[in-house]
Amino acid sequence: MVAYLTVVNFHNSAEALRQEAGVGDEFDDATRKKYEGVLERKWTSVVRLQKKVMELEDQCAKLRKELDDTTPTSLLRRNQDPNTWLPRSPARHVLQSHRSPVTCVAFHPIFSSLASGSEDATIKIWDWELGELERTVKGHTKAVLDVDYGGPRGGTLLASCSSDLTVKLWDPSDEYKNIRTLPGHDHSVSAVRFIPSGAAGAMSSGNLLVSASRDRTLRIWDSTTGYCVKTIRGHSDWVRTVAPAFDGRWLLSAGNDQTARLWDANTGETKSTLIGHEHVIECCCFAPPASYEHLAAMAGLKPPPPSSSAEFIATGSRDKSIRLWDARGTLIKTLIGHDNWVRGLVFHPGGRYLLSVSDDKTIRCWDLTQEAKCVKTLDDSHGHFVSSIRWAPSVYKDAASVNGVVANGHAGLNDDVAHPRATIRCVIATGSVDLNVRIFAS
Repeated sequence: MVAYLTVVNFHNSAEALRQEAGVGDEFDDATRKKYEGVLERKWTSVVRLQKKVMELEDQCAKLRKELDDTTPTSLLRRNQDPNTWLPRSPARHVLQSHRSPVTCVAFHPIFSSLASGSEDATIKIWDWELGELERTVKGHTKAVLDVDYGGPRGGTLLASCSSDLTVKLWDPSDEYKNIRTLPGHDHSVSAVRFIPSGAAGAMSSGNLLVSASRDRTLRIWDSTTGYCVKTIRGHSDWVRTVAPAFDGRWLLSAGNDQTARLWDANTGETKSTLIGHEHVIECCCFAPPASYEHLAAMAGLKPPPPSSSAEFIATGSRDKSIRLWDARGTLIKTLIGHDNWVRGLVFHPGGRYLLSVSDDKTIRCWDLTQEAKCVKTLDDSHGHFVSSIRWAPSVYKDAASVNGVVANGHAGLNDDVAHPRATIRCVIATGSVDLNVRIFAS
């Protein structure tokens, strides 16, 4: 105390304290210099410790909330049952190589390959099991905005789209050689997805893919010829995202006009328009059949048959909300919890959960059996905005495959629960503006 008062020029106070405390002449300049910073260091360390205590209390509260949302038996079962598995920190792998923000990720339907696209105009192929970079694929001249695996029977292809106005097809079996470039859009191509072949009445093959663009259109392409077979118009602004139903009969798109639209993939006609968001819709997806019973209960409806596609829909928006809809465009539920733009959505293949990622750096898990209550949050899952999320396709047992494509011609993400011999893989990939791809796995 005497040393501190002397340093801050309170000499009279220091002298008075020395006399009252009986500090003698042994307290010289050398002693003063030794102790003059001790008091301030102790004060700042107390502040740091108080902050740490508050952080630990907050962490304990979150863990207690997670425990309250479960039972002891479900906690034990969660690590064993793929139907109830949810991601947890830390990530198994952090994949680093991109030089600009990661915009998209996609899993190979069979092998342990993961593709990621970036604003650095490259696609990188990773082994997600080992956490290693396999190759860098170059060809686009501007930012890669989306990637997807799929394609015709007999061979899996990788499709990519870019701000350079093109869609490109790459052959994984031939060192990811660029086998076709699909020009035609008049502005940035925001999203691309292979259209699964499926039930009777749907498109007959897995050769088709759909792209969404800032030119306000969707285009359907034949991957074997490179021809655009259909242009779908209806959005009044940038179409940011597109998703096909698991049987290929329906397409779901959304974008800057703050609407999502359900299209008949065969005719290009609008089945319904989903209106309610108050900002740009960044992401959308169809609910898998395994979730129908939970969503139907929420909507007060009778569960539709599992063979029926496009029964329920989820959308995520820059208005920070997620909305659940039925196919007629009726809003079922609005999910509030994210503190920033919602950038990606994926349903748990088991049907119970919906997972979302956001510019608030979190992954949130919503339990559809509890009125879509948020039951888990992975805070700071990335160091910056989280731009994308994908769930690894399920493993198909006893299904004939040719070069990585199951017998129905498409091993897409949405086929998982429709296939009776599908085994859920508990693996999730996320991409971020922090330049990293993270793998969360059991």
